[in-house]
Amino acid sequence: MTDTGATNGGSPVVHGYPHLDTVRAAVTALYRRMSDDGIRRYDTSVAPADVAFADHDDLHLGVQRVARALVQQLHLPDARMIVSFREMEHAASVELTAGPEYFIELNDRFRRHRRDIGAALAHEITHVLLHRLGLSFPGTRDNEILTDTVTTYLGAGWLLLDAFREDRDSSQKLGYLTPEEFGYVLAKRAIVFNEDPGIWFTSPQGYTAYTKGKAQAVRDEQQPPLTTAGWSGRHRYAKDRRYALDHPGEAGDAGRPYAFETLGDGLRVSFPCPTCHQRIRVPVRGRVRARCQLCHTVLDCDT
Repeated sequence: MTDTGATNGGSPVVHGYPHLDTVRAAVTALYRRMSDDGIRRYDTSVAPADVAFADHDDLHLGVQRVARALVQQLHLPDARMIVSFREMEHAASVELTAGPEYFIELNDRFRRHRRDIGAALAHEITHVLLHRLGLSFPGTRDNEILTDTVTTYLGAGWLLLDAFREDRDSSQKLGYLTPEEFGYVLAKRAIVFNEDPGIWFTSPQGYTAYTKGKAQAVRDEQQPPLTTAGWSGRHRYAKDRRYALDHPGEAGDAGRPYAFETLGDGLRVSFPCPTCHQRIRVPVRGRVRARCQLCHTVLDCDT
């Protein structure tokens, strides 16, 4: 059984990017398992109207309607979700079996806070998808980060970020990623599919977290040796390249996203693909075009 984490009431919400390495590894793992063509099937995010839940809606009919919309979003046409409510510590849980029926339990508080039911269901239904794909990370923490990342990257996780609310007296957050990490993954998806998820937010705090995550995602696109890197990055890269040429075989600064290595045919540089984070290796010989073998992104580089 898997659980959706939540902070509520007086519990402080963690901010920033403490899980960023795991998030990036999750994106890479998703591309390796589904391929670029498979991920391209999720080119449209779930629409706000399809998961909207008004207080006057019938609780159980509304839950089934939202669950069906998320099953369709995640391309699980033969998965039937049976949803119930009970008092529990976590926001939700799902019992992973061979199917075709999956049993999801939601925290009883969602009877009163229905606008966030879609967010809780999105995480649990993604657990079903990952179970069917045979994709998991070792350890509960990393596996839940994988689930949040995949939920967001495949077009349903904006709901989890929209469920984030915080003021002086209280806070609520669903999922295991920080708000900014949710924003980061959402922005990575938006870059790939040319979406504008900012228009879907009802939570001002969720929107702010998205803009911060988007800035971090844009920085991924501006790291050397990409030609989009800024002046300071290019200057630092040139300095590191000179050092690598003068000191073959020595390790450079471990804090850089790129690394140089000397091979029989000369110096090469490796760096993470800004789309899928698979490492790419190209020869150091000025302007080159590199094509990521995993996600097929074509990158202009100045090595």
